[in-house]
Amino acid sequence: MSALDRFRLDGRVAVVTGGTRGLGEGFATALAEAGASVVLVGRDSARGEHVAQNLLDQGHSAHFVTADVTSGADVTRMLDETLTAFGRADVLVNNAGACVHAPALEVTDDDWRAVMNVNLDAVWRCAQTFGRHFVGQQSGVIVNIGSMSGLIVNRPQWQPAYNASKAAVHHLTRSLAAEWGPYGVRVNALAPGYIKTDMSPVDDPRFRRQWVEDAPLVRYGTVSELAPAVVFLASDASSFVTGSVLVADGGYTAF
Repeated sequence: MSALDRFRLDGRVAVVTGGTRGLGEGFATALAEAGASVVLVGRDSARGEHVAQNLLDQGHSAHFVTADVTSGADVTRMLDETLTAFGRADVLVNNAGACVHAPALEVTDDDWRAVMNVNLDAVWRCAQTFGRHFVGQQSGVIVNIGSMSGLIVNRPQWQPAYNASKAAVHHLTRSLAAEWGPYGVRVNALAPGYIKTDMSPVDDPRFRRQWVEDAPLVRYGTVSELAPAVVFLASDASSFVTGSVLVADGGYTAF
């Protein structure tokens, strides 16, 4: 197998949570382009069906599942529908996320819980559900979407719940990788920096000083730049990589 062939995902099935827009849509598209059949997971059925149809129109194999990753029943159904649609599951990308921007003294219990429910509890729930399946079949890959916010404290905006949740995701990644490695299951995390999406105001002049000028590359990233990293982590190109946090932040955390 050539080096480039190791990035191919032909015959494999990849599930992407939060896959209907932004980073998730980009990850799903890249995985499909690498040959995977893709299952998009999200709460917005209209948007999800639209993204899935776009992939189908491009000649890819795709399926949408309406699910809330904070619901255990929905996560179980997510795996069941994947197996029904494609007969297998090989890759899970835990991408769904939430953030509350507020100083620590203004974060309410509800704010904290809302962030942790999506960013940490749901990652754990999805990883455990799919991990049980992967351990049983003695193969599988989990890619958790962490953040450079799990390594540094962002500014000028304060987001303590988000930062704590992503740091926890990074260490959960290492814990699962250590435990499931003997069963042929790899678990890694991708830690993006500031990436341009509809939900991220990277063009806002208020943030340019800290978000852009402080990065060695002096710019933000794009979804198309980040998505190939997920293909790498999902594919045999990273077959000897597990328990790692791949940072893609334009050098931001170098300082």
